[in-house]
Amino acid sequence: SLWLRQHECVEKLNMHAILSASAGQEQLLTELLVTYAKIPVLIGELISVEIWKHKIFPVLCRLEDFKPRSTFPIYPLGVKSHGCGGWALYETLVVLKEICESAEDSILDLIDYCHRKLTLLAARRCGQPEEAQGDLPLENPLELQKQAETMEFEISLKALSVLRFITDQVESLPLSALTRMLNTHNLPCLLVELVEHCPWSCREAGKLKKFENGAWHVVPPEDQVKMTKLDGQVWLALLNLLLSPECQRKYHFDGFNKSQLLKLRAFLTDVLIDQLPNLVEMQRFLSHLAVTEPAPPKKDLVLEQVPVIWDHILKKNTGKWEAIAKHQVKRVFSPTEEELKLQARRWAQTYSLDMIEALVPDKPRCRVCGTEAAKRCSRCRNEWYCTRACQVQHWQKHKAACNLMAGAPRSTDDL
Repeated sequence: SLWLRQHECVEKLNMHAILSASAGQEQLLTELLVTYAKIPVLIGELISVEIWKHKIFPVLCRLEDFKPRSTFPIYPLGVKSHGCGGWALYETLVVLKEICESAEDSILDLIDYCHRKLTLLAARRCGQPEEAQGDLPLENPLELQKQAETMEFEISLKALSVLRFITDQVESLPLSALTRMLNTHNLPCLLVELVEHCPWSCREAGKLKKFENGAWHVVPPEDQVKMTKLDGQVWLALLNLLLSPECQRKYHFDGFNKSQLLKLRAFLTDVLIDQLPNLVEMQRFLSHLAVTEPAPPKKDLVLEQVPVIWDHILKKNTGKWEAIAKHQVKRVFSPTEEELKLQARRWAQTYSLDMIEALVPDKPRCRVCGTEAAKRCSRCRNEWYCTRACQVQHWQKHKAACNLMAGAPRSTDDL
């Protein structure tokens, strides 16, 4: 179908983005996405998949003739929630200012999407979600539900990563985006909830487990106070939202918000600050907040923009969900034997090693000037540079991410 063909193209683009970014060559892909105005399209696809999962798939499962011969057509829909529509692409590229600017008004839809996912994450019950075993046995609804919960959990973690990168660009975001993050959704207080409950950490049979790199791992005693990348994403987002002068001017530090933010002081231990030194500034800010009463934000007259993608899709398809589900049962979930083999061949080609190798850039490029690079950050192994001068120049921007990925802080003398 056209949908599957589109998904193949986006998955190839996704792989290209990851490989290009790992070699410091993401600028070309960024320019293509920006030039052809594809960022809003990707955000629209992301929201379309979310609506499909909530509006169509439940109807699909209730239809009497929903008896697919294979679960293969369902798998791409699950994968698309992670990759197509922008998740992997945004995780790789949204760190760049040009991507956020190219999103234009649709950045509001992306912020709303992230807020919905983080709200679900904060409300999630403690404990490790059970993993579905093997392929999806559709005759067992509970197994399908477990698969959906696991997928939703992982998507929410990706949303956290993307939101953190968006907050890196607060100075260049439109005023409506800041208002939506700070006042409409009150993201600072939502992030405090994530710090308190830490849904990617749980105890099972007396052992501490944390979710990292797509799986749950038992944490040895000596590493239990070590900050994970997910912990770091929350703290970096809080730093961006609370310490930016523009955000401080717009955020309402009323009694409730102030009391929630001051909860962070209990988590700002010396061990945590040693791992992310920038948190010293957060500690000072909270100490000052505790003894002062910040003035309420000025009530400026602003014509606020609102997100439109979600509402547009819902209005366009209201009352049509069952008809869409019946159409998909006939066209997508009941393929002939020949169609099923063709789908399998196309997906095998999409993820073939030859395809992946063909996408690998020839030489890594310097993160600063873009010339061919031979040196690599010795701590995190994630950035390339042509000379030490470029590495030192980029250190202030790279430091926070490097500390997280390397797992231990260093000074600029350790470059």
